[in-house]
Amino acid sequence: MRYIKIKTVFRCSSCGYECPKWAGRCPSCQEWNSFSETEVQVNKNLVGVKERKDIKKYIKKLSEISSENSHRIVTGINEFNRVMGGGIVKDSITIMTAKPGAGKSTLLLQVADDIAVLGHKVVYASGEESDSQIKNRADRILKNISDNIWIVSDTSMNNVIEAINEIDPDLIIIDSIQTFVLEENLPSRAGSPTQTMGCANEMVRIGKNRDRPRAVILVGQMNKNEEIAGLRALEHLVDTVLVIDGENEEELRSLQCTKNRFGSTGEIGFFSMSEAGLISIDNPSEFFVTKREWNENVSGSALTVIREGSRPIIIEIESLVSNSFTPYPSRIGESLGKDQLNTLISILEQRGNINLYNKNVVIKATGGFKLREQSINLAVLMSIVSSVYDKAIPNDVVFISDVGLTGELKRVPSLDSRIRELDRMGYKRVYVAKDSFQIKKTFDNIKVFQLKNLGEVIQDLFNK
Repeated sequence: MRYIKIKTVFRCSSCGYECPKWAGRCPSCQEWNSFSETEVQVNKNLVGVKERKDIKKYIKKLSEISSENSHRIVTGINEFNRVMGGGIVKDSITIMTAKPGAGKSTLLLQVADDIAVLGHKVVYASGEESDSQIKNRADRILKNISDNIWIVSDTSMNNVIEAINEIDPDLIIIDSIQTFVLEENLPSRAGSPTQTMGCANEMVRIGKNRDRPRAVILVGQMNKNEEIAGLRALEHLVDTVLVIDGENEEELRSLQCTKNRFGSTGEIGFFSMSEAGLISIDNPSEFFVTKREWNENVSGSALTVIREGSRPIIIEIESLVSNSFTPYPSRIGESLGKDQLNTLISILEQRGNINLYNKNVVIKATGGFKLREQSINLAVLMSIVSSVYDKAIPNDVVFISDVGLTGELKRVPSLDSRIRELDRMGYKRVYVAKDSFQIKKTFDNIKVFQLKNLGEVIQDLFNK
């Protein structure tokens, strides 16, 4: 439904230039005192207002509404499907954000191609790149470009809407929402709250159409605080919020869901950035562990299991301990916070009786993974011990435990599912806290060692 809005503007009598406020000199033709006040009519959509006679069309009993997964579009990118909860819901609005160069446009072009190959029509609207730039990227990362993808390189949301009405797509990608403008919201500039929310609301209206539902993916620019630029209302408006994380110089990229009305919030997927685009890492437990023979052991390496979303992942932690010839030895945690590393070193010195006052200590996770969980603490300490003694830990041994300031091992959540992942991958031993009562008594392949403190673990492995 549309309505007419009367709006006041100031128009130049010489060249017809319009601006919202009076000015002494026209910025277009440079004439002085040429502006006069004029009223203009603006057609606007009255979103959400329906005729009374159609009200029954929009009312349903909750018990009669279908919630089956058949309303999803499943892509061929497994990690993307996982994060989305099984695929893209056909009438959903998703927003994706990341730092510049993280791979937003690359991933979305791959998603567009996957969906287009399945026979769905896709409109990819970009306000940041020209059509030739998008084509160059497509030539680089796509094997064959589907005829079901249409490109709209324009900053006018009105033109994008006309293209949508003409093509009738199943998926709409807007890259990025802060670069588009609606004519009825002029003279507000692109990126302003008025324009951004206006454009986003138009996409919600189109995507949530009951007669013709469409999936919409918006790209949101990221500000210096690593949040979506603009009003927080933009995140409340959409169904799903995705964040791509990863440094430009690194291979690893992670896609995390911070909000999902159709799946699990907090789910995370992993990708490897390559010349051919983002490659889905379907088995992270293999990606984050160095491939070695079962009898090939290396000192300074220890394994643990973390949880990202609903999935347990095996990761390898490496340490290097060397002599320091300065009064202040280095403490470097490439994948670990410096405060956490210093705390763990203090625990090891005091509770493990290992002196590191004249040693440099460097910690790193294989694959560049950022370590956040406390469950990795025992593995970090054991990798340091292994490096100090220059004695390898068997590569079928894993550590899953937090370590307190007293040196006692602390239980971690979801331990049973972590050990099941180890059992599935064929590992033989796992060290956990003695009070980890939530684990099963037996597993098929792995033996569980429940010990009380750090000293017992060091004694059991190194006889020290």
